Amino acid sequence: MQALRFAAALYRQRFGVVYHGYVRRDPMSRLHLKPGRDNPYDIYERIRAGGDLVTTRLGNYVTASYRTCDTVLRDRRFGVRSADINGPGAPGDAVDMSFLDRNPPDHTRLRRVAQPAFSPRQIAGYRPLIERTVDDLLDRALARETFDLVPAFAAPLPIAVISDLLGVPDADAGRFAAHGAVIGGALDGIRGLRHAARLKQASDALDAVLASLLALRRQTPADDAVSKILAAEGDQIQSSEILPMCRLLLVAGYETTVNLIGNAVNALLDHPEQWADLCDDPAGLAEKAVEETLRWDPPVQRTARCAFEEIELAGRVVRPDQFVITLIGAANRDPAIFSRADRFDIHRTPEADHLAFSSGIHYCVGAPLARLEAVIALQRLAERLPGLRRAGAVRRRNATIIRGPIEFPVRADQRILTPHRP
Repeated sequence: MQALRFAAALYRQRFGVVYHGYVRRDPMSRLHLKPGRDNPYDIYERIRAGGDLVTTRLGNYVTASYRTCDTVLRDRRFGVRSADINGPGAPGDAVDMSFLDRNPPDHTRLRRVAQPAFSPRQIAGYRPLIERTVDDLLDRALARETFDLVPAFAAPLPIAVISDLLGVPDADAGRFAAHGAVIGGALDGIRGLRHAARLKQASDALDAVLASLLALRRQTPADDAVSKILAAEGDQIQSSEILPMCRLLLVAGYETTVNLIGNAVNALLDHPEQWADLCDDPAGLAEKAVEETLRWDPPVQRTARCAFEEIELAGRVVRPDQFVITLIGAANRDPAIFSRADRFDIHRTPEADHLAFSSGIHYCVGAPLARLEAVIALQRLAERLPGLRRAGAVRRRNATIIRGPIEFPVRADQRILTPHRP
């Protein structure tokens, strides 16, 4: 009976999205459909034309304005209530994403436990592992005439790093990537009973790996993030909160980086003159290429905040329990903030910080690690594969909050390769 009620609510919601998206041409509904997956940026411009704060068909607000997005993300009078904005959840227990789904004081307490694993000193220590992993992956990829950038390179890199950070022994990169993609895709909401079943299966599989790891580290602590989290058990973090935190760090540590690398290479190959510039100066331009990708085509396209009290915002009144959907991908192309905002330019000197990693108290804790992985990945690609070309069409993942390729066939011109020198 519970499953039937869930299915009925789910399909009513889905029918409403399809009807309003394709028949009524409602922009927010279209963001949840194929047009939003293929090219959300045209839809963002339509929303931007409506003003800084636009009413949605469900009685909430959406904004494409950089200033309004930044204000909402920083204002403590707004908070997170993910289940409400994403619609019906899967039957049974929802996927608990730890402090990502929490407000202060719980958010503050839990984030403080996770933060040491991402300190500047810890992140710097991962450079040799990242460089070694990147070169090993490229060595294997180049043994083939063509390869898929995602499973051969972009996905196994962050999985290797976050698995080492957490202390996951003998991590299965392929399985982790598949499970992470299912859980990350569910941030858009559940699309059907089959999707709900896949989400539960992926979550259970990851939880089984993490439960075994927690049992191991309780018996044999090591120099890894899980051991440090366990050391805070009973004081800063409760036993029931540990597995959700590890799940968040694993999934978030994968999702951001794999999509950042995929989006960066996609943008660079779409702009061959800038790919050539990067190949001419990999060390000098890799970081700028990563930051421009984060601005121009970020892995996370939007988030939402719920008002805790009546708030005046952009000339309107947001009532308690109303949501403001902050379109991060649109804010990063706001022409009121960025010159030539719709142009991808790795030589850009930005006028403001992008919002790709959010802002305020929910600023991504793993941002420094994602940046380091992506910079090294692009630098090595440009150094070793200057003849990189497309070998087929890019297929994007079936999600619109998380944006990135799931298939990206490429080839490297064997006449234009730089050998790896360890």
